[in-house]
Parts: sequence; structure tokens; C-alpha cells
Amino acid sequence: MKIAGVYSVVNGEEAIKAHYSTQWAEITYVIAQVDTAQFKSQNRVEKPAHPRRLIKSDSLSAAFDREFQRLGWQSNVCIQCDYAPDHYTAGYAPPPFAHKAHREMKFVNNRLGVEVQFGIFGPLVYDICAKMTIFHKAGLIDAGMQIVPLKELADNMAAGTTYFEQIVWDLEHRGASNIDIPVMILGIRA
Repeated sequence: MKIAGVYSVVNGEEAIKAHYSTQWAEITYVIAQVDTAQFKSQNRVEKPAHPRRLIKSDSLSAAFDREFQRLGWQSNVCIQCDYAPDHYTAGYAPPPFAHKAHREMKFVNNRLGVEVQFGIFGPLVYDICAKMTIFHKAGLIDAGMQIVPLKELADNMAAGTTYFEQIVWDLEHRGASNIDIPVMILGIRA
């Protein structure tokens, strides 16, 4: 795969290249190692005169997972969510939760958090504007990276896959916040 789009929040590109040069080299290496051709499903999508095979996002994500883990990146770093009872209305007591909730960062190395998203997820701006700031406040990361498909690649994945161009639009129309941390968003293509 190749990097074909770069967007920075709070000078994310400059911060990552200056302070995380080893991790930046490893990230670009991982991206170059993943080949989308091996992740095409056997299910063909018929379009007039253009049958095509969809890229399986779960297999593509697993390939990134293997490459990052092979390089020793810490994976699935979690923060437990302990919900305070202070915000329920009088007289309401919630039932016990069957499972403790948590927030997860896909990879962390030297206080750089990396999220890799190729599936159908809600707005990924959440990862940048909320989750990365939560992990920063918890003292786990100082900067972040989001790796997502460009629209041309997302069009070959399941319908609803969020893509680089949409994230950039969302962030540009959101504006800056004083709690933002340096984040670099990479749009990749096959």
C-alpha cells in the first residue's frame, strides 16, 4: 500500500517526524508491506460491465496488526471506563454491567498512539478528537496517528467504510480545540 494523503492536527506531521522518527519509519514500512490484492473476497459485486471483488477489511486490518506486532508495538492498550453514578435521575439505579467497558488504542510505541481503521465504523473523528485526548490525559500518549483508506480504496470495501477525505472535511469544519494533541492522519491506497 502507499500513502497518498496526509493531514495534520496541531502540526501532527511535523511533531511525529521530529520526535518519533523511528516509529515513523516503522509505520511507513508497515504500510508498504501490506498488499491489498491478497485480501480480495471471492464475492463479486456486479456493476454494469465492471464486476469487481471487494477488499475484506477484517483481513486487511489483521495484516496491519501482524506487521505492527512483529515490530514490537504494544497492541490493544486499554483504559477501563468506570462510570460514575452521579448523572442518573433520582430513583434510578442501573443494573450491573455484564462486562466492564473500556476504550482501546490499537497500537502504542514510545507514547505515539496509532489507530488503523478499514471497517465500517462511526465517524472516525471521534478517535482523533476524543479517544486520543483521553489517552493523552491518562498519560499514555503524547501524539497520535490515524491510518485510513482514501475514498478510492474505501469504494472497494464494504459500503459505509469511513475514508480520509471525509475525516479531513469533518476536522476542517469542526475547527481547533485547546485540548487537541498532535495527530497525523494518513490516507492510503492500493
